[in-house]
Amino acid sequence: MTNKTINLTDTTGQLQSRLYDYLLSTSLREPEILTQLRQRTAQLPEGDMQISPDQGQFMALLVQLMGAKKILEIGTFTGYSTLWIALALPGDGTVIACDINEDYTAIAHQYWQTAGVSARITLHLAPALDTLDQLLEAGQAGTFDFVFIDAEKTEYDSYYEKSLQLLRVGGLIVFDNALWQGFVANPEIQDESTVAIRRLNQKIHQDQRVSMSLIAIGDGLLLACKH
Repeated sequence: MTNKTINLTDTTGQLQSRLYDYLLSTSLREPEILTQLRQRTAQLPEGDMQISPDQGQFMALLVQLMGAKKILEIGTFTGYSTLWIALALPGDGTVIACDINEDYTAIAHQYWQTAGVSARITLHLAPALDTLDQLLEAGQAGTFDFVFIDAEKTEYDSYYEKSLQLLRVGGLIVFDNALWQGFVANPEIQDESTVAIRRLNQKIHQDQRVSMSLIAIGDGLLLACKH
């Protein structure tokens, strides 16, 4: 028994690969198409932006538990997180994915098509805030079940406010990088991205519009359920 979350790092801050490998070997059910996409993404210069496979599976489970059908994703990259979510949706489920990089999302399209879920996913290649404004103007406020945010960190607060409008009551917003490699806990680190994430964590902690939990999976997931 322990009254703290088990630590997956040793005293040098390095991942305890034996324990993490055990976690994956006894829990991960990653479809082969997702394994292939994860391995393809890892070869890219910015491959470390990809979420971990256990995080993807956890989010897919959340989508299934909620019975979610309408998903919004802000920050798509090569589509790994999108694919986890899309595979978890029922046949009439949909994902609106937001990104600005044509090259990375072209990879995403290839794997979505191979997985047979491309018809469920609509990609908007434009600044995400513009897309969110368009959705609100189109009368889609209160219609989304689940929002995943993993994009420009300095815009996290703006994404949050607009996503909260688009989300239905009882819907869930999930932020990636809420622990930001531990930088949020170091007051000496004051770069724009770290400060933005730190402020958002504090804001949502006090925000009575939502119930929330910050969990130590991947680089930290912040969950906010709309009241």
